[in-house]
Amino acid sequence: MLAERGVLVDRSTVYRWVRKFGPQIANGIERRRQWVGLNWHVDETHIRVGGKWRYLWRAIDRHGHLIDFRLTTKRDAKAARAFMRKAIDKAQLRRPVTICTDKAPTYRRVIREINHRYDPHFDSITHIDKKWKNNRIESDHAALKRLLGYRQSFRSLSSAKATLCGIEAIRTIKNRHV
Repeated sequence: MLAERGVLVDRSTVYRWVRKFGPQIANGIERRRQWVGLNWHVDETHIRVGGKWRYLWRAIDRHGHLIDFRLTTKRDAKAARAFMRKAIDKAQLRRPVTICTDKAPTYRRVIREINHRYDPHFDSITHIDKKWKNNRIESDHAALKRLLGYRQSFRSLSSAKATLCGIEAIRTIKNRHV
């Protein structure tokens, strides 16, 4: 668009714009998002940050609306717990009824802890761990990785978080989820 108007922009300038304005756009979108569904699909994928593999935890509802994402250095119960709490807090009063995950053992324990925290005598969140039922989030990961390019690499964790924040915000707008 800028090239059509005769303005030359280097790719490092675009990168700085994404780092600066991506989180701001995401914060503006957060207030205008549509209602989040009660059936969630949660999974993690890996991306390269600073030459090391980092884990990108993501949650979407059954309509494909992004609920939340989190970038962590480890793939353990502590990271899963922090991500699930953040996602449930972000959804505010709309806790999920079902959470569909892969067969990772950390999810079962974390969902059990969340159920016990809210209501110890009643399993309010049903955990579904059928691999084929989690295809919605897997295909969403593939679309995100296609946008990141073949390298899927960032130099620092802060730049990765800011860039992913901007990418997810633009994908939310593009998919008409605001």
